[in-house]
Amino acid sequence: MNSPERKAVEVHTDGACLGNPGPGGWGALLRFGRHERELGGGEPATTNNRMELMAAIMALETLTEPCDIVLFTDSQYVRQGITEWMPSWVRRGWKTASGEPVKNRELWERLNAAAARHAIVWKWVKGHSGDPDNERVDGLARAQALRFKPPTWPCRL
Repeated sequence: MNSPERKAVEVHTDGACLGNPGPGGWGALLRFGRHERELGGGEPATTNNRMELMAAIMALETLTEPCDIVLFTDSQYVRQGITEWMPSWVRRGWKTASGEPVKNRELWERLNAAAARHAIVWKWVKGHSGDPDNERVDGLARAQALRFKPPTWPCRL
């Protein structure tokens, strides 16, 4: 995987949703040597899976040149989707094994396009297990989701 002309980048991603569906956010950490960059965003009405996908998409789209990437996610949905399920979905015209349309197809297509120019090893990390980088991107994702949460008041006005 490590080609001399490509930079080696470590990426950590996470998505969060306050309710599912509900306000959601995503966070990503890109690390190249000693350099780090945090990314984050969110939506007022979304799902956890969409935010997990957006974290990976935005991290990959942010890179301005092809890279050798190790991408860490706590989402089996993202990791298995891109590495195992997608070829079958495409073969079946974006249908699942049961014949249903693939959910979040537009995001899967965007992720596939963003990933195509890189050499990526997709790694799963158990969420909320104390992994410092996963906890960091979880915090970014939750902070973004909270931006879209309506305020609550202790009494009726």
